[in-house]
Amino acid sequence: MPSVSASFFWIALCAVVAPLVAGLVPRKLVPEVVLLLIAGVIVGPHVLDLAVMGSEIDLLRELGLGMLFLLAGYEIDTSELTGRGGRRALVTWLSCLVLAFVVVGLLGLSGAIDAEVAVAIALTSTALGTLLPILKDSGMLGTRLGRTVLNHGAFGELGPVIAMAILLSSRSAGASLVVLAAFAAAAVGVAFIPAGLRREGSKLASIIRLGSETTAQTTVRLTILLLVTLIAVATIFDLDIILGAFAAGFILRRAMPSGDEKLEAKLDGLAFGLLIPIFFVTSGMAIDVKAVAAAPGVLLAFLVLILLVRGLPVFFAERFDRGPELKDPQPTVRERGQVALYAATGLPLIVAVTEVAVNAGQMTASNASILVAAGAITVLVLPLTASLLAPKTPETVPAPTAT
Repeated sequence: MPSVSASFFWIALCAVVAPLVAGLVPRKLVPEVVLLLIAGVIVGPHVLDLAVMGSEIDLLRELGLGMLFLLAGYEIDTSELTGRGGRRALVTWLSCLVLAFVVVGLLGLSGAIDAEVAVAIALTSTALGTLLPILKDSGMLGTRLGRTVLNHGAFGELGPVIAMAILLSSRSAGASLVVLAAFAAAAVGVAFIPAGLRREGSKLASIIRLGSETTAQTTVRLTILLLVTLIAVATIFDLDIILGAFAAGFILRRAMPSGDEKLEAKLDGLAFGLLIPIFFVTSGMAIDVKAVAAAPGVLLAFLVLILLVRGLPVFFAERFDRGPELKDPQPTVRERGQVALYAATGLPLIVAVTEVAVNAGQMTASNASILVAAGAITVLVLPLTASLLAPKTPETVPAPTAT
């Protein structure tokens, strides 16, 4: 059995090799996240058995998951969520959840599927944290399409986490709602701390600003403290750590409404340089290749269900998008298709939901592997397909020749 140090070496090697291989692919059509997952499958216990999970690696994995959702929450513009686009995204996600319960419930009656509640929640998720690097690299974050994807992604992450807390908890639904309210109150209380630390004229604020560019790195340390604090609060309330990490991202954005480029660069270095690759490699290590290969029909069925339950409602909902002031032109079919494909891209929450279901004895490990593999395929195929649907830029259109 590989030691923890040997396992960490192979995980670190995978984290280095994945972006190098991704850079060799023309136009970077294969996302680095997919290569990290594939590398994790190869070095994991189900193939070469070069790396295994341990308590130390599991801690880094959870921090990677936390940073992924903190950055996702940080990118969300709360004014967008409360605007027309955000309200439409919320209604769309609720429609997806209802459709998921109907479809999965019917399949459950036929005995074709188990753990219906967990599968239904997983089908409605959007991997916003996974999509962020793709949207950033393509320069889409500041565009209308990018903002729309962020809206759907925000509710595609927050909605399933809340649904998990209510529907997959050992508590009753009423008790779960009380716990969620208590967590929200605790998060609001924590939110006043970073805002107070940045108050102008404060001696403490000046110390923090001066230390941010020294070896103290005060702003980075405070961000990590904020993340760990809300993860600990979520754990105390017996909630998924994703909820705490997402709340930490929201709070960080509230403390810095206009952003902080230096801090963002440091957090990106810590997150994407170390912690997030560990999360994706270890997620790949958990995929049982034999179980996936033994049931290709189930894998294909999960992929179809993701597109049906999550992608199709988003595609139809975007028909009513006219911008925040109802003055923008209606999105084209290509643009609606792009948003739908991005919204149907899911992985981290699928991993989280299946882990909860497996630990509760509601889902078998083999079915969890197939569902996670389906999520990995969406990360590989759907963003790539969405990028191919993008219209050609003016520079790519040849100029007419003079006669």
